[in-house]
Formats: sequence, C-alpha cells, structure tokens
Amino acid sequence: MDSAVIVVGAGPAGMMLAGELRLAGADVIVLEKLAARTGESRGLGFTARTMEVFDQRGLLSRFGDIEVSNQGHFGGLPVDFGVLDGAHQAAKTIPQSATETVLEEWATQLGADIRRSHEVLSVREKEDCVEVEVRGPEGVHTLRAEYLVGCDGGRSTIRRQSGFDFPGTAATLEMFLADVKGIELAPRMIGETLPGGMVMVGPLPGGITRLIVCERGTPPQRRKTPPAWAEVAAAWQRLTGDDISHAEPVWVSSFGDATRQVTEYRRGRVFLAGDAAHIHLPAGGQGMNTSIQDAVNLGWKLGAVVRGRAPEALLDTYHAERHPVGKRLLMNTQAQGLLFLSGPEVQPLRDVLTELIRYPEVAKHFAAMVSGLEIRYELDGGRHPLLGRRLPEVALAGDRLVDSSTKALHQGRGVLLDLADNAELRRRAAPWLDRVDVVTATASGLPADSPLADTAAVLVRPDGYVAWAAPGSHGDLPMALERWFGPAR
Repeated sequence: MDSAVIVVGAGPAGMMLAGELRLAGADVIVLEKLAARTGESRGLGFTARTMEVFDQRGLLSRFGDIEVSNQGHFGGLPVDFGVLDGAHQAAKTIPQSATETVLEEWATQLGADIRRSHEVLSVREKEDCVEVEVRGPEGVHTLRAEYLVGCDGGRSTIRRQSGFDFPGTAATLEMFLADVKGIELAPRMIGETLPGGMVMVGPLPGGITRLIVCERGTPPQRRKTPPAWAEVAAAWQRLTGDDISHAEPVWVSSFGDATRQVTEYRRGRVFLAGDAAHIHLPAGGQGMNTSIQDAVNLGWKLGAVVRGRAPEALLDTYHAERHPVGKRLLMNTQAQGLLFLSGPEVQPLRDVLTELIRYPEVAKHFAAMVSGLEIRYELDGGRHPLLGRRLPEVALAGDRLVDSSTKALHQGRGVLLDLADNAELRRRAAPWLDRVDVVTATASGLPADSPLADTAAVLVRPDGYVAWAAPGSHGDLPMALERWFGPAR
C-alpha cells in the first residue's frame, strides 16, 4: 500500500480530513490537480459550530484576530443569532483562501503528504484496496490505499468514477460573485431584494469589496471560463442603476442553485465528503462549514479503523450521521433561495416570516439551523439531553493539565470526563486508555439549568459529540467504549 488513505482534493474538507487522519495516526496522501491554491474565496467566515470545531483542535489562534458577529439572516430576513447559547459567535470576514492556508499548514505539520499537480484519472476498487490512476509531474502512475475519500468538489471525479447516484435538481439561474477594489458601496451584508433580482455587498480586509449579483430570469450557463467583469458590472447597473465598471476585479466567478445529494456517502472503500456529496445554493455560508464538519465526523472513524483500533462497521455511522445533516442543509438552502431570489409574489411569505422571527423561539430555531448548532446524531443509547449532541465548552477544575472540555479534545482522542471522582469508573475505562483520555475534574460555573449539572460522567467522541453519559444512558460504560472505540485491549 502507498498509504492507508488517499484523499482527493485539497480544499477545506480535504485538508481538515488530512489533519484529522494524522491526529489519529493514519498515513494519508492528498492529491490535488491544481499546482497551487487559487486564492479565490467563495466561502467566507465560519458558523458558530465550525468555530467550536476549530477551537477543539486548538486552531482558532492561527487565524489571528477574528471579527465575530451575532447578526445573521435566513433568506435575507434578519435573524439575531445572539439568542443562541454557546461559547462562540460566527466569524464574518475570514476568506476561504485563509482557511485553506491554515488547514494545509496544520495538516502538513502533522505529517500529511500533500501532492499538488496530481490529477486522478480513474478509480478501481478491489477486495483489499482502492487503486487510483494519477497523472502527475512525472507521468501517469498508480497509487493504492485501503480507503479513498473524494473531497474534490461539486464536479467530483471520484463520485463519477465510483458510481455514486447524485439525484436532485439542476440549476435554474446564474449568480455572479466578485471581489473588487476601487469602489465604495454601502454595505448590504444580508443582501437587498430589488425589482429585478438581488444584490449583496460586503467589505473585506485589504480594501476589497465582495459583490454578489443575481438578475432574475438569467438562465444558467455552462461556462468553461469565469464571466468577464464587464458582464457583472452590466448586471449590477441594470439592477441598481449604478455604474461600477471602473472597479478593479480581483477575481470573478459564477454559480447557480443546483441542489443535489448522493444517496450514500460510502460505497465500499470509497467515501465522499463536502461538495462531492452535496451541492446547493450557497445561502448563509453553510457549504464550506458543513464540508469541514463532514471531514471531522469521518476522520477519527477512518483513522481508528485503519489503525486496527475499531471494527470496520464504525465507518457505516458516517453516512448514518452526516447524510441527514446534508439533507436538511439542502432543504434550508432551497427555502432561503425561494425567499431571497423570487419575485414580488413571495413578499407575503417574507412578511409573515419577518413577524414570526420576532419571537425568540422562532429566531433561535432558524439561527440554530443555519449555524449547525441544532445537530443531534441519533445514537439510541438513552435519554440524557446531551446524548448525540456536541458537548458545550465546560470549564474544568481539578486537573492540572486540562482546564476545559475544549482543550481536552485538542489531540483528537476520545475523552471520558469523570465529574464525580469515581475510581470504579476509571478502572472500567482502563482497557481503553490507548484511545481515550480520562479527565477527573469538576465542572465549574455551570448555570442551574445546564444538562451537566446532575451528570457524573460523560464520554465524548474525538469529534466532540457525546456518546454516553451517566446517569441517563442505556447500557454501561464498557459497552459504549467498545461501540465507539473498539474492543478492550
């Protein structure tokens, strides 16, 4: 074997997955057909859930000063995300190019083998491996790995070569996206619906302005090259009446509202993550964030299996957990597209939703949906309110090395929080200490209504989700440890 895992695609999902695999001790080769990062930044900023994910790996400081905000929207209707409980707000102005740089540096430092200018030509799955035919700087050659993961975007070669079904709806419109210099426009951070379509304006660092333009009735085009800046400026003038043709484009792109999801995230030894598994209208900046979270869900599981620490059946939980998340993502982005991009016939619906969003519980529902904080995996292990949810950040007292649940997850291992100094609990967990860290501490500063207030112990998976809690889980701790971390040693 050339590697335990081959990842195709060096975007945010591919780089996050490579880092997660290396944390788990798995060898990984990343193949990317581009010679260098494009510098383009379709994705912009992080949701609150992705902020948590980066924090649990100690990555947030690598992004420098992060501008955060509680102001968001659903389909262009303002929503106050401050109604959510959580340690983090959303980050608003971090370009995808910076995210890719940080994640690539992290994965490389952990030992990932990243090979640029390597294009996958074909995929052949065999009984004991996957063979990938690759064209690189030194010619065409074949690489073999136990598993292959396609993180190669909406036009995924891996998805096509491996025969995944990708049902959904084709694009019905075209939108322009451009980063430009040399103009001053009033911010339209959540967009503005106009008689002929929609425009959005957002200031970015370095004197750059992000523009999104959607002219209603514009049919989608199958472009082989980006649209010309003159085409974007002309659409802007038709919608707004303003001439911005004198601006200097940094880069220009186009996208549509095609909505598709693969029917299975795994076929044998081949997996898909990110845009390779689901494409949709980029409403609310959810695409890149969901892709990163796909990678975090898959990475520790795949790493455990290739290291022989968990049974192969663990890999089936990737589809079981992430396919419903992707399905709900497609639903909410389609709904936002109807609200945002339709004509005056939808205005009564916008007015009704605007009224409803004034109710805190409704605002909380929409904010949690868009931010990813609503996710709960169906683990069928009991009734504890945290089971299947991501553990919120908890301050810990009593352990000399770890002062928070977030810091306990930095190494990408499972964590058993012993919150009642239970020697018997620690004895029963001892056979899994090569995979799970035990932290004996007390949770400090908990509000009275915290689900941890009466909890004696919590088993947290490497991705931060709660797999077992006491009291409140069916079965005992060894059963949960074996399910998620393999047989005792």
